Amino acid sequence: MKLKAIALAMLLEAALVISWSAGFVGIRFANDYAPIFSILLWRSLVSGLLLLPFALTLGPRPALKAVLSQAAFGALAMSGYLGCFALSISHGVATGLVALITDMLPLVVALLSWPVLGQKLTHRQWLGTGIGLLGVVVASGITTQTGHIPLWAYLLPVLGTASLALATLLQKGSASNSMPVYQQLCIQCLSAAAIFALFAWNEGSLLPVLNPGFIGGILWLVFVATFGAWGLYYLALRHTSAARVTAILYLSPPVTMIWAWLMFDEPLSWAMAAGLVISLVGIVIFARAQKPALAGAVSQ
Repeated sequence: MKLKAIALAMLLEAALVISWSAGFVGIRFANDYAPIFSILLWRSLVSGLLLLPFALTLGPRPALKAVLSQAAFGALAMSGYLGCFALSISHGVATGLVALITDMLPLVVALLSWPVLGQKLTHRQWLGTGIGLLGVVVASGITTQTGHIPLWAYLLPVLGTASLALATLLQKGSASNSMPVYQQLCIQCLSAAAIFALFAWNEGSLLPVLNPGFIGGILWLVFVATFGAWGLYYLALRHTSAARVTAILYLSPPVTMIWAWLMFDEPLSWAMAAGLVISLVGIVIFARAQKPALAGAVSQ
């Protein structure tokens, strides 16, 4: 019985890594068929509308203040995070590298917790952060030499991760954080859709692109990358520790790199592999020195 439980947990964790990586791969795939903000608009809108009946009929009726708070978090976290990393991929930054940068989230949360929560980092946390960032520099060094990708495109995932980290810290202390997950996700998706609609309109059209590639990409992003990844994430949090779950997510960059190499022939270099290993070492050092309160913030 215990062996069966362990096997089930490992299967759940493997599915989490694959579905988490699917978000990056899905964006890269759909971008071949439609502009980036049209993809983000319809991913968020379809996800929110599918969750809306459950949000309205199941669970407690949320107060207006809680709804507005979640809408603000959606604007900051979902719009900022998804918009920045997707825009980076659309400008040619390697999909696996974007995944590596965005999975530095615990380190960015720690850095922002100093000015936001007044929690200073220990010397070991600074060491782990520095090594983690060094790994990103090593991994990105080989691709930044190509010259055809603007430097600001590499900074977009950093900005998006900072946006998600700030929302994580602010949401941790919010009273609306007790809202059921499906209600939170519904409000945040619809809030993000409203923002993405403005950018999609500026791109030229709010209407979906009616071809199999776009429709397939949106369905992939909705059911695998949104419902699958986030659902498995919260399910994993209920069955194991937050530290283990966040550690599992660090496996998504290599999976994304291999996936992007097989599907899109993106570069899979020794520099990227070395940078990945260096970053993982930094994250391990950081995680072992992490304070319990800060670890709770990361898991939200």
